[in-house]
Amino acid sequence: QVQLVESGGGSVQSGGSLRLSCAASGMTYSIYCMGWFRQAPGKEREGVAAIDSDGNTIYADSVKGRFTISRDNAKNTLYLQMTSLKPEDTAMYYCAATYSGFYSTCPLIMNDYNYWGQGTQVTVSA
Repeated sequence: QVQLVESGGGSVQSGGSLRLSCAASGMTYSIYCMGWFRQAPGKEREGVAAIDSDGNTIYADSVKGRFTISRDNAKNTLYLQMTSLKPEDTAMYYCAATYSGFYSTCPLIMNDYNYWGQGTQVTVSA
């Protein structure tokens, strides 16, 4: 049974940094695309960043240059380093996984991901 558990959320001031982690289990981690998504109150869930097992990445335009996605295949762990945080980054952040064999590039579309964590809250104050 696939399980994804996020951690590292919290409250920071604008301009601050946070590092999110996602521990995966019950899967052959290296063959999965891993992604970070977020959902703010009253808004749809949106893709933030995704990474394949070779380290190829894709980012939403809103976070390019500020967020860095990475993964440790030996530890089955996904990371999201967030810097220069803005109030508009406030959201619940979710880790997600999908089998990478279906894609030449890991997607940033919510419906393409099969497995989800419970989320970790990030709050950025002005």
